[in-house]
Amino acid sequence: MKRDVEIVIISDVHLGTYGCKAKELLRYLNSIRPKTLILNGDIIDIWQFKKSYFPKSHLKVVKKLISFATKESEVFYITGNHDEAFRNFTDFELGKLKLCNKHVLKLGDKKAWIFHGDVFDASVQHSKWIAKLGGQGYDLLIAINNLVNWFLEKIGREKYSFSKKIKNNVKKAVKYIGDFELTASELAIENNFDYVICGHIHQPQIREVIGKKGKCIYLNSGDWVENLSALEYQNGEWKLFVYEDEKHTLTDDEPEELKEMNSEELMKIVTQMI
Repeated sequence: MKRDVEIVIISDVHLGTYGCKAKELLRYLNSIRPKTLILNGDIIDIWQFKKSYFPKSHLKVVKKLISFATKESEVFYITGNHDEAFRNFTDFELGKLKLCNKHVLKLGDKKAWIFHGDVFDASVQHSKWIAKLGGQGYDLLIAINNLVNWFLEKIGREKYSFSKKIKNNVKKAVKYIGDFELTASELAIENNFDYVICGHIHQPQIREVIGKKGKCIYLNSGDWVENLSALEYQNGEWKLFVYEDEKHTLTDDEPEELKEMNSEELMKIVTQMI
């Protein structure tokens, strides 16, 4: 049975890369009925896009996202750095699908400022491994990590994340993430926003930030490469959905209308857009 959710935010899916967990994402998407769906950047990884690698599971995610926009959901596609080519089509609208660089949500008497977050990268050179998330080096790391985790699972051991270990222990990475969260929050406070919602750094988070000029709630939807997380807003509250914690509640059924859609036609649409 599908859950009704007022707002769902996902980011950093990186469709078209080996690290993308498209099957898990599709299970999650099949379990919800969002009134508003916000895709907060890096959904299709154009940096690493290859026609030779865009498997059916990735196409099914694209189909599902389109199906939301053709039915009851309002869908906002906010551009990120890995899908920055879409910025040439900012303000494009097709039915309930809207393409934009940022979005402001009114939540009662509060306001949420939503953008991907790559604007804080003064240069892709400083912190290259984060700026190039989804790139070849990161993709190789994830592929090796997947193989290691397959072996660990076979012998009954707990999974291990190479990337999380790097993020949590390399000083430059820790500082970058801290600076990113603080910068986003301070800008939101200055502009009188109650919430600031980003993606980009693949670190799911909900926390209050208190600055000299006020306070706000900083939120990050995480990613669908490692953390497999999303933000949900319901009954006036934000929460993080984490796939590993909730996967036992999700259905494996695929809606019939997705099976009937032509994958070849959809692939032509995707490649023409890119």
